Amino acid sequence: MVWAASAWGQALPPELQKAWQATRLPDASLSLEIREAGGPVLAQVQANVPRNPASVMKTVTTWTALSALGPDYVWRTRFLSVGGARIDDQGTLQGPLYVKAAGDPWFTIEDLWVALRELRLRGVKNLASVVVDRSVFGPVSIDPGDFDDSPDRPYNASPDAMMVGFGATRIFFQADAAHRQWIPVIDPPTRNVRIEGRLEWRDGRCKPASQFSADATAQGPVAIIRIAGQASGSCGDFSLYRLAGSQADHFESLFRLLWRELGGTLGKGFTQGTVPANADVLVSHDSPALADVIRQINKHSNNVMARMTLLTLGAEINGPGATPDTAARAVRQVLANQHVDTAGWVLDNGSGLSRQGRLTAHGLAQMLDVAWRSPMMPEFVSSLAISGMDGTVRKRLRSDDTRGQAHLKTGTLRESRALAGYVRGVSGKRYILVSLVNHANAGAVRAFDDALVRWLAAR
Repeated sequence: MVWAASAWGQALPPELQKAWQATRLPDASLSLEIREAGGPVLAQVQANVPRNPASVMKTVTTWTALSALGPDYVWRTRFLSVGGARIDDQGTLQGPLYVKAAGDPWFTIEDLWVALRELRLRGVKNLASVVVDRSVFGPVSIDPGDFDDSPDRPYNASPDAMMVGFGATRIFFQADAAHRQWIPVIDPPTRNVRIEGRLEWRDGRCKPASQFSADATAQGPVAIIRIAGQASGSCGDFSLYRLAGSQADHFESLFRLLWRELGGTLGKGFTQGTVPANADVLVSHDSPALADVIRQINKHSNNVMARMTLLTLGAEINGPGATPDTAARAVRQVLANQHVDTAGWVLDNGSGLSRQGRLTAHGLAQMLDVAWRSPMMPEFVSSLAISGMDGTVRKRLRSDDTRGQAHLKTGTLRESRALAGYVRGVSGKRYILVSLVNHANAGAVRAFDDALVRWLAAR
């Protein structure tokens, strides 16, 4: 039996109608599609109305990248010299060191250290200058404060072809119980970040709720992280992360720090340019495979990794100089070839951290069905959070009838809640679920969405 949206009284089975009514949300705020994977549609409610999907948008980015590029796709960051350049007896590299950025979304500080160490092992010690080639992407830098006026929060990080550690600085708070004080440490200790203020020591039970602040602001070339408030000593050591400068500044500061620690020297500094056609590769670094990257994106809802993956798809399909527009065009091209209806979709930055992004429940359910019937289904499904077990749903759906029975992606923004993915029923069948709600009180839909999962798990 199919419950259609022509009349709300018939749009859902009775038990789900009751769960929906309990939310007290208006009927017009919901778009829903439920279907058997590889089979018929079971229920539809306003499924062709475009709505903001919040982070559920990441399923579109990750699926199209996986299906177009393949699970073993890697980003290769290369360190090069002018063709035929030599390294003299003192370790001086003739000409600049070129860094060919690949748009790697998971390039870590440790990866940079290993690459620079490889350069040292090859005899390079003294660099005249470093030229960073970011041409794989076009002008993609954003103001991290545009979305919600929180420019120092890592979830707002700007994409950049040469991103390291998501561009975030770690502030490590060491608990000194003997002196009843917190010792803040910047890790790594780059030259352009400084801490002001102090965190007061408090006795008593550790309370997870934050009672302190750490806000980063720029003062010329230096970023100041101002600390205030208090924390219980019983909590022990802890860390937090802040954006303290642009991605380009972050990369340069880390490079200088690590190169100096490795015994290297740098003369003129950093510029942006392009790698000569005859350049020789000195060292290269490959990222984890795409199948592993999308798991990080979907399970932990990493915004900047999603943005970078979208841009990479654009670069691979439409050529270097990728922008959100060329990347969105690539997504539509991939989905059109898969016969997915994208009418009304607005893909924006591919992460869901957007007020403009739009999907339809019907089109997204179609895409999830295509993914289910694909040879790459295991890689895609395993990237989603497992109900009651990990990712963004580790604390939801933990009862025996739902724990481990669903692979889901959540979406949460002000005035937007979304849930999409796959649910395994007691029959052994898999069901596709897409629920999108846009309303000022959208958070009230959570109990209804959980009821949807329970209903499908019992089928």
